[in-house]
Amino acid sequence: MPVPDSSAPAPGHPRSAGAAAGEAIAPAPRTPRERARAQTIADIVRLGREHLAVHGAAALSLRAVARDLGVVSSAVYRYVENRDELLTLLLIDAYGELGDEVDAAVGRVAEADFMGRFQALGRAVRGWAVREPARYALLFGSPVPGYRAPAERTTGPGTRVIFSLMAIFDAAWRAGALGAEAAPADGAPAGGVPVVPGLLAPDLLAIREEFGLAMPDDLLARGALAWTSLFGAVSFEVFGQYGAGTFSAPDALFEHHLRVLGGLAGLG
Repeated sequence: MPVPDSSAPAPGHPRSAGAAAGEAIAPAPRTPRERARAQTIADIVRLGREHLAVHGAAALSLRAVARDLGVVSSAVYRYVENRDELLTLLLIDAYGELGDEVDAAVGRVAEADFMGRFQALGRAVRGWAVREPARYALLFGSPVPGYRAPAERTTGPGTRVIFSLMAIFDAAWRAGALGAEAAPADGAPAGGVPVVPGLLAPDLLAIREEFGLAMPDDLLARGALAWTSLFGAVSFEVFGQYGAGTFSAPDALFEHHLRVLGGLAGLG
């Protein structure tokens, strides 16, 4: 879905004139101290990932990370204030990597192949989750006791995938490729699809206006169901909720889920 680029210069801004003339706008070079600080924080996040995989989020310890980094804990606190700050950095890091993989997978599929783009998104989410179960659990598993993610820092990275998903559905609607069943005036189901309750209309309108969506309420609600069902299927697999031996062909099961969810959303 379209999201304004707040970094783009306004017309008439000095930067826009330079860009129009083909000038590259390079960021100011960082000082050696800034580069050293950035590298140390990157090392702390890398070690945090390793500890997360071994010990889980609830047992994450900044002191233990400091030991593996080869410094005293007081030195680490100059870069990362406490365990909660480390968890926040790990959240942002994981959301960013997942978002990058989804964007790359979707970008490899033709823009007009909406079902293909949806399936590529789903496969990318599942592939990352299966490869990074501890980080997936940090994002979508049980809350970490005593930790509350700062919304101002995590909402943007954390909503990249749902934005990408809804962008696929909305683009399909704009192209006339997203099926919709017209509901009769009396509110009875049409084509087997229940009518969206009127109580949801304000929420759906707010979502549509915030992100510039064109698709109507019924398709937006179905898109939300496809979103939650996709992550539900991934979570069941990653967290072993199906039970041992229930499904011997998880790849085939997930592909079937993708086709069903795509059809439910109105694709193809």
